[in-house]
Amino acid sequence: MPPMKNFNALIFDVDGTMAETEELHRRAFNQSFVDFGLDCAWDVALYGRLLRITGGKERISHYLSEYRDGKDKFSAAQIADIHRKKNGHYAELLADGACQLRPGIADTLDAAKRRGLPLAIATTTSRSNVEALLTPALGKEWPTLFRAIVAGEDVERKKPAPDVYLKALAQLELPARACLALEDSRNGLLSARSAGVSVMIVRSMYFGDDDFEGALEVVDELTDLRGF
Repeated sequence: MPPMKNFNALIFDVDGTMAETEELHRRAFNQSFVDFGLDCAWDVALYGRLLRITGGKERISHYLSEYRDGKDKFSAAQIADIHRKKNGHYAELLADGACQLRPGIADTLDAAKRRGLPLAIATTTSRSNVEALLTPALGKEWPTLFRAIVAGEDVERKKPAPDVYLKALAQLELPARACLALEDSRNGLLSARSAGVSVMIVRSMYFGDDDFEGALEVVDELTDLRGF
């Protein structure tokens, strides 16, 4: 893989990449189901399968359709309410200190800042979830670290479509070849590569066994800061 210094910007995925958040999301989904009287719970194995569906509302809708045999009938507005409640539970878990940034993330952000390297976020998760994670981890001024922040609600199509990356590139005002994406999943890899952005994969709990063909490099943790 070329040294990181060969790129002019870094674009970060959030869930699984910047922090191992997916288990907190799973717990928050399950609490939301209890709140709405749904007699269901997502265990680790099921949630791992459902994560192949990007987007929380889309994931709920898929589950209700494919796993509940039509037992539950919810409108799009009701599914949005379930998801909104879930995001509240997720924010509470983060506020209680249930999740920290992964090894190497803070060092990478600091190194990029010292070099004047532009940073961006391109994520499928909601902007509120990004804020819930990064405010405790980086402080309330965390948005100033990033030249571009593109979340799931900012685009029509979520990963593996390239929309979040195309919008991030437009905000960075840089060509795709100048940027390196940090991702943890195949959907993220496909999204970035479809936009022409090179990818480093940082394996995570739920996506460690994904097919990462096409990535420049696959690592277990972002602790190798070559070229910084």
